[in-house]
Amino acid sequence: MTSANNGREMGLLIRGASQVVQVSSKGEKFKLKDYMSDLAILSATSTEGVSIAVDKNGLIAAIGMDSEIARQYPAATWDTIIEAKGQSVVPGLVDAHTHPVWAGDRVHEFTMKLAGATYMEVHQAGGGINFTVTKTREASEDELLELLIPRLKRMVSSGTTLVECKSGYGLNVETELKMLRVLEKARPLVPITISSTFCGAHSVPRGLTAEEATRRVLEEQLPALKKARESGELQVDSIDVFCEHNVFDVDQTRRILEAGKRDGLLINFHAEELHPLKSAEMGASLGAEVMSHLEEISEEGIAAMAKAGSVGVLLPTTAYILRLTPPPARAMIDAGVPVALGTDFNPNAFCLSMPLVMHLACVTMKMSLAEALTASTLHAAHSLRKAHLHGSIEPGKVADLVVVDAPRWEHLVYQFGGADHVISHVIKNGKVSHCRK
Repeated sequence: MTSANNGREMGLLIRGASQVVQVSSKGEKFKLKDYMSDLAILSATSTEGVSIAVDKNGLIAAIGMDSEIARQYPAATWDTIIEAKGQSVVPGLVDAHTHPVWAGDRVHEFTMKLAGATYMEVHQAGGGINFTVTKTREASEDELLELLIPRLKRMVSSGTTLVECKSGYGLNVETELKMLRVLEKARPLVPITISSTFCGAHSVPRGLTAEEATRRVLEEQLPALKKARESGELQVDSIDVFCEHNVFDVDQTRRILEAGKRDGLLINFHAEELHPLKSAEMGASLGAEVMSHLEEISEEGIAAMAKAGSVGVLLPTTAYILRLTPPPARAMIDAGVPVALGTDFNPNAFCLSMPLVMHLACVTMKMSLAEALTASTLHAAHSLRKAHLHGSIEPGKVADLVVVDAPRWEHLVYQFGGADHVISHVIKNGKVSHCRK
């Protein structure tokens, strides 16, 4: 329960907590099947609570009962002390799928959807992704950054400390790189870790065929991205494609993903959302790290993902807003697929709250509370290949923490839409990044 760091000058001490939900205590990067619900929890006794000690570098140094931590650090001075009596602590939440850089909201389309228009009907009428593409192309980097920063801050206030952020509203070299540069500019401005994803194949631009768009991604966008990465201008972790009927087919998606993989990018793509295309089987054959959506995945696709070890990022907000059948979370978990969660924040699904996503996952996808927490912490971090530093409360990991103002952590999900009230503190790298007023 402790590291070798026993110095007297320390960073943060949280003490007196009713619960510290570690999620993992043995260094696991994922927990499959029934084990997904087996949360590692330290609980207070009748006489003392639980403490977390964080060093000056923002890393977790030790976790244990108050008296144990007091003995380990008898003469320590602390930059910050949080008295957490009657409160619980969970890992910082990880949002595994977002599209946060864009201009031009689509509130008008919400009315169309409520009247019965499908996603593709809106898209074919000139709305959807292409509407946002027009507005985003017109916006400057400064304008996009000014829109992005408040969105990221709202994520932080809801407990998110690590987020995957996609491009995809440019569909040409200039705007895709512009969006990725905006993400770079945001990194030092908001207390949240950003994992950046290139999604130049998010839609087929007006006036092009899908095959023409595919060639432009392969021949123009990816080479420009590679040059920007090699120069140090951009940090990009993953590549994404919207594999869908009347967008990019399975073969076109495969070619783009293979090219990104050759350039050293993780494969993290939209699969089986609106139509069953066997894209999950294709992704598994490539060793895809992540596939998202999966509302229409088949039993064969689930089996292929389990065998390949691909993470399934499920997005209950999208199924809810588009009135789709939710993805088969139970079947995926039972088959041994590591399931993660994300908000899918974008102009179509305007949600910035992972606690709200966890609630929807439990109600609409029949996940347990424990499964939802694992999916929103450890598994979401693993989907970004960052579970060695994020996603659980363990010595040596980054001190990304959420203090819940309730003696049981489940209140974070139970209090539907109540994150602003129930979250007392959000800790990023051992420092308080958000405190409830």
